[in-house]
Amino acid sequence: MSPVDLRGVDGASTLRAARQPRRIPHAMRTRRQARRRARQLAVALPFVLPSLAGVVAFLLIPVVIVAVLSFFHWDFLSPPHWAGFANYTAMSRYYHVFHALEITAYYVLWNIPIQTAIALGLAILLNRNMPGLGLFRVLYVLPYMSTPVAMAVVWSWMFNGQFGLVNHLLALAGMHGPDWLGSTSTALPVVAMVSNWQYAGYNMLFFLAGMQAIPASLYEAASIDGAGAIRRFLKVTLPLLNPTLLFVLVTDVIGSFQIFDTVYVMTQGGPGSATDVINYQIYSTAFRNFDVGTASAMSLVLFAVILLVTLAQFRFFRHRTTYEVS
Repeated sequence: MSPVDLRGVDGASTLRAARQPRRIPHAMRTRRQARRRARQLAVALPFVLPSLAGVVAFLLIPVVIVAVLSFFHWDFLSPPHWAGFANYTAMSRYYHVFHALEITAYYVLWNIPIQTAIALGLAILLNRNMPGLGLFRVLYVLPYMSTPVAMAVVWSWMFNGQFGLVNHLLALAGMHGPDWLGSTSTALPVVAMVSNWQYAGYNMLFFLAGMQAIPASLYEAASIDGAGAIRRFLKVTLPLLNPTLLFVLVTDVIGSFQIFDTVYVMTQGGPGSATDVINYQIYSTAFRNFDVGTASAMSLVLFAVILLVTLAQFRFFRHRTTYEVS
């Protein structure tokens, strides 16, 4: 290599030029980034593939099949034949479809506020240092670990109007209990209460984890400023729990709109149509009336309703959520 003649060249400029990083062409940089992403994907794929296969096989493919079947007439016996939008047109004329949506919305309004309040209250009670907290946390989560059908059978017996445990306890107190599952005014609240009992402890875990992630220095600063316990909860805890609250509300609302097993075991849509939620109506249309096309169209309508409600929740929490605490 021939020596470089630096005569007549500014030394400072030469030093700055030597310190500048070598520029890589844009095309070469893009190829390197693509190869890096490919290596990362190759490493992650064996870990993601089992879950991805389950999502594709048990979620995406059934959704596509239901979407296709909504444009066909099919009764499980004869071959399906094209119906176009006839299933949607027929569904729009069915009063029981809109009534089922109304009952489902009523159930959601019964279930979500009470369940969220109970879960938040339990998290506040357990967010402290005292003996036996681990045992209480396990006990509150145990209902979630139980099978919904088995729990519905037990609660059906407890709320039986003739020989149920609830009415027996009321009789011991000198009160006459109603026919809980046989009355149109109490059947749906009882079903919602069973869901509250089963899922409140599970949601409590998320609220408890969110509370424990809040820095203690924020509470100390609020106390120095003279904030009491209620003000600290409203001004510190609750705003910083918005990400957790968003997650809990979204998942609970989706689950509440899809309620089926508890209704099927406890009331089967009755009395009358007091608990005839949309998922039970879809089941009845498909497997009792053998109208798979209309049931598929109803499923897509339910999907659209859940999507709209979920988007509304994200929009509401968009500017109310803090994900980092500095």
